Amino acid sequence: MPNKETIIPPYLKKGDTIGIVCPAGHMLKSRMRTCIRVLREEWGFRVKEGLTLGAGDNYFSGTDEERCADLQQMLDDPGVKAVLCARGGYGVGRIIDRIDFSGFRSHPKWVIGFSDVTVLHAHIHARYGVATVHGPMAGAFNKGGWKEEYVQSLHRVLTGRKSRYLAAPHPHDRSGKAEGILVGGNLALLTHVIGTPSDIDTKGKILFVEDVGEQLYNIDRMFHQLKRSGKLEGLAGLIIGGFTDCMDTDRPFGMEADDIISRLVQEYTYPVCHGFPVSHGKDNVALKCGCLYSLTVSAKRTVLQDI
Repeated sequence: MPNKETIIPPYLKKGDTIGIVCPAGHMLKSRMRTCIRVLREEWGFRVKEGLTLGAGDNYFSGTDEERCADLQQMLDDPGVKAVLCARGGYGVGRIIDRIDFSGFRSHPKWVIGFSDVTVLHAHIHARYGVATVHGPMAGAFNKGGWKEEYVQSLHRVLTGRKSRYLAAPHPHDRSGKAEGILVGGNLALLTHVIGTPSDIDTKGKILFVEDVGEQLYNIDRMFHQLKRSGKLEGLAGLIIGGFTDCMDTDRPFGMEADDIISRLVQEYTYPVCHGFPVSHGKDNVALKCGCLYSLTVSAKRTVLQDI
């Protein structure tokens, strides 16, 4: 059963160990080298490399059994203080019900990632009430990305420093102020977990969503699913991140992503922010799912900060 109050894992200090796993799609180990180096040499952490790094001979980074075992081992190891998922893609939903979280509950630790890792965030929040980090993964460290504010925001969050994020005003914003537990992630995955043990309760919370490579009509369909299932009613606030690489049909759908979303939430009164820096692009800040945030949306700017 979910906890009434969020459990905050211990923040990291130099010398702590971060485990890296690939619980979903395959990723070449060469694309993780910069991330591993930075974690060790620049940030001062130890790194425990999972067996799924660079593994697999098809789409996945190993079989379901191998990916599950790798993640399980990292969750169970009390010496591992955080688990960084190297990439998303698809695959966590295939193994989530096989994972035993009893060791994780005894030794809570930060689970980090986005995209397909949304399933882990939702499941851990819904079932165990432990905070997680929706944030950059291994690929974001490449090409100097580790020096930029988005990857640096991950370091700030993991070491316990407060975060304050800004977004420029958007024509579809709705002004207002809110406080609430922050939940969310990838739109497609949030809709996929509805009706499962990983389904999250959004009432009174600040919900954030983002997605990539979706047809515009599919964004419309998924938001209708959120609305029909009650996920958009009773929110404290709504944050719309990037909807990158959206596609249209040969016969145009007639609305862009922000238009679709704005129309579907127009009956509610809570503050809504569009264009927030959480996405599949490089503008992807680290957010603590399950933690308390304040949201202020005004004609000048949007401010989101943890409190």
